[in-house]
Amino acid sequence: MGKNPQTAGRLRPVDLARRHGLSTQAVRNYEAAGILPAAGRTAHGYRTYTPLHADALGTFLALVPGHGHATATAIMRAVNRDESAEALRLIDGSHAQLLEDRRTLDAVERALRDLRPGAVPALDDGAGPGAMFVGPLAGKLGIRPATLRTWERAGLVTPRRDPRTGYRVYDAADVRDAALAHQLRRGGYRLEQIAPLIAQVRAAGGPEPLAAALDDWHARLAARGRAMLAGAGELDAYLRERETPARGPHRPHST
Repeated sequence: MGKNPQTAGRLRPVDLARRHGLSTQAVRNYEAAGILPAAGRTAHGYRTYTPLHADALGTFLALVPGHGHATATAIMRAVNRDESAEALRLIDGSHAQLLEDRRTLDAVERALRDLRPGAVPALDDGAGPGAMFVGPLAGKLGIRPATLRTWERAGLVTPRRDPRTGYRVYDAADVRDAALAHQLRRGGYRLEQIAPLIAQVRAAGGPEPLAAALDDWHARLAARGRAMLAGAGELDAYLRERETPARGPHRPHST
């Protein structure tokens, strides 16, 4: 981001695209989405960009790994509308979510430490010693009974049926598995990712096989944090470029 965007030469869409391995259509789509400022036009109607547009594209691509595509798009739109306060609010939201994800990971690790045989208490709801029916278990976890049935179809829990009533009965291992599934879902894991972890826990008779998954989770959170730092540096430089007084014949206007 070293050149002054107002005194440097004009750039074609392909110039921006090649720098990041994108198609020229992707560059045009980013402009249409408000990620880039509006392009200038030649007398024949062709788009022309400046280094400021190149900076905007580089900033957006730097923001995506830490904030995700949707939030990075919203940040760039706000900046290009000169609504920096809104952009900063969105960034604060991402940092708050990262902190919440770290807290969730801590909760998962605490849950795993507590998931010893018999450590997950069951309510005395008539299902039998250490067992629970679907309603009380859903209430204990703060989810809907339909969610437990979805988890059953995905293989996360395997309740038996009460021979007299036909009701689902979750024994102590199912209660443990449901608690793990609930925490992992909160941590952003998909059902297809959770199923093999639960299967490993069952096969091993405990949560120890989740250690590698938790290490990966820690690494992913750390990578998001670093990516947010990198994106913040690019965004700060882009904001400074936008604040540079226009000295050339063309300064992109805000969308």
